[in-house]
Amino acid sequence: MPPRSKVAGLPPEVKAWLDQALVENNFSGYEVLSDELAERGYSIGKSALHSYGQGFEERLSALKVASEQARAVVAAAPDEEGAVNEALMRLVQEHLFKLLMTEGSQMDLPKVAKAVAELGRASVVQKKWQAEVRAKAEAAASQVEKIAKKGGLDADTVAEIRREILGVAA
Repeated sequence: MPPRSKVAGLPPEVKAWLDQALVENNFSGYEVLSDELAERGYSIGKSALHSYGQGFEERLSALKVASEQARAVVAAAPDEEGAVNEALMRLVQEHLFKLLMTEGSQMDLPKVAKAVAELGRASVVQKKWQAEVRAKAEAAASQVEKIAKKGGLDADTVAEIRREILGVAA
């Protein structure tokens, strides 16, 4: 097993500074960063910083691409029902389960348990929100139905208005 990265051993505030400096310097200037760390009392060579910086840049780039794609998907297919979020939660749950089955004892079980609990809470909140939206739509449809009947609309027109409000296919 390779030795633990010196960057990973930095205190959180120093690592946060380093990450910010890497982004601001467009993932370059490793020698200057190494010198600055040395002034702060941390001996990390430019090669080690470059290795860390490459991985960090790749993760940041992947996150940016994923964010852009997510924005494009949401713009192309708005999700008032929360179906995308629900599908994402299910995918994460499935992935966690697979990891648990394959890596078992090598995993950080408390972190996995916390992730599963948070997914469960998110799922409950999502279901509650969906129920509230359905109840509001049903109440609005009922109110419009009463108004439409008072206004003398025929039953077919009232039913069509109700379907449109509730988003039910004919």
